[in-house]
Amino acid sequence: MPSTYKPGKPDHVDFLESTFRRIFPQDAAFRDQAKARLEQLTMPHWALGDLMDLAVDLAGITRSLHPPVQRKRVVIMVGDHGVTAEGVSKYPSEVTAQMVYNFVNGGAGINALARQARAEVAVVDMGCAADLSALVNAGKIISKKIGLGTANMALGPAMTRTHAVFAVEAGIEVANQMANEVDIFATGDMGIGNTTASTAIVAALTGKSIDELTGRGTGLDDAQFEHKKKVLTQILQLNKPDAKDGLDVLAKVGGFEIAGIAGLIIGAAANRKPVVVDGFISTAGAMIACKLEPFVRDYLICAHRSVEAGHAAMQEQIGCKPLLDLKMRLGEGTGAALAFNIVEAAVAVLTEVATFAEAGVTGTPVS
Repeated sequence: MPSTYKPGKPDHVDFLESTFRRIFPQDAAFRDQAKARLEQLTMPHWALGDLMDLAVDLAGITRSLHPPVQRKRVVIMVGDHGVTAEGVSKYPSEVTAQMVYNFVNGGAGINALARQARAEVAVVDMGCAADLSALVNAGKIISKKIGLGTANMALGPAMTRTHAVFAVEAGIEVANQMANEVDIFATGDMGIGNTTASTAIVAALTGKSIDELTGRGTGLDDAQFEHKKKVLTQILQLNKPDAKDGLDVLAKVGGFEIAGIAGLIIGAAANRKPVVVDGFISTAGAMIACKLEPFVRDYLICAHRSVEAGHAAMQEQIGCKPLLDLKMRLGEGTGAALAFNIVEAAVAVLTEVATFAEAGVTGTPVS
């Protein structure tokens, strides 16, 4: 499995640790100021519920009572998975590269929903099995390629620990490079076989059973579904990922794109940018990010609840309540793009609704 990405830092542990040291909890003073204003708005106390909670979070993340959220970008991390050789997906791995071209041409679900949300879409090749250099050279996608897909985790670790570090570091670098031109990030993914990797991650980190966590991914029939569960059981028994070590879990049962998502989240937090986490695959990346640096949790906005069986367990583990529940399971960042609308609505409530004093309305807020 050749490595094509050459990290910019010779001491990767120091690079990760220095990034972690830039991550702090939300600012309590701005949270308090936002809460105080919201409690005085011309409506019954906290009448807009979770929208107002989100407004407080955004103030705390951005250190502002006018949280900037106009410059929105969905970052789609791409990677292939050797475990597709085990027949765990309805689609062949070639679809990964084909979908990258669809993203670039603007014809995918994420393109439509991002346009609706007035958000940009960026594609990062973390480990596609195909050669995407033509798109890279044309400036259509970003290359942080670690290798031509992961190894078959049903036969051994998906990647080396070194490659896991490289991939997380690459995601951080993407966030760092984009931070000056992005107000709010969203995570997206593409990689045939990645629901298998994500299920293995949530099983390793929660200790819950494969039967409880496994979903049908690309639409497996009953026989394929049972086979997928058997493969997942084999993966966990063979690799024995250490739940206390996020990099061990990532290396043994993860994916390059999942590592890239984890890095993007860590990098966003280090740059004090909110990051909207999409569905099942993205939340696997968020779990790894939180395992590596727990303070990143303060920068996460969970977009939606996927119909994938393990997604609720993931969100419960990281303590993140989803904004939407629309029975979605596409990935790509589609749920996050939809949630951008909710984020902008929360900022509008904080900044545009008058207080009782401002509006000259008699009385005080009542519960």
